[in-house]
Amino acid sequence: MKSASIQEIKQELKSLSPSRLSELCLRLAKFKKDNKELLTYLLFESEDEAAYIDNVKKEIDGEFTGLPKPNLYLTKKSLRKVLRTTAKQIRYTASPQAEAELLTYFCRKIRDSRIPIEDSPVLMNLYRQQLKKIRTIISAMHEDLQYDFLKAIKGLD
Repeated sequence: MKSASIQEIKQELKSLSPSRLSELCLRLAKFKKDNKELLTYLLFESEDEAAYIDNVKKEIDGEFTGLPKPNLYLTKKSLRKVLRTTAKQIRYTASPQAEAELLTYFCRKIRDSRIPIEDSPVLMNLYRQQLKKIRTIISAMHEDLQYDFLKAIKGLD
């Protein structure tokens, strides 16, 4: 089955009645967990982005408390899981400021947790890649925001 383009879907959605549109949204939410999470964000959490970012930070904190620090292999797998979850939450916001803030927080948590990332090339590459991504995002922002975020990541190098 060939998927319709976004433009075609948009036109079709405009022609639907509100009750039919809500039926389709509910069916879409039942189909996949990601769809349900995105719909939850859009309906309930998108109005207060600061509170949403705080909730994501609390989730990151919770996942960092359960990291198996002595075993670098398990630590690497756990950090990748935390990063995947964070990236999914960032995708929901579609905001460069939120992305920079959450990735900076993730990198700061790695530094604060005293994980020996220097002992593992994979962990070091993961960390450096996130810093590189943060710098790329920051470079596209307004000058005032750039200054604030560059100040925030200064100690992470």
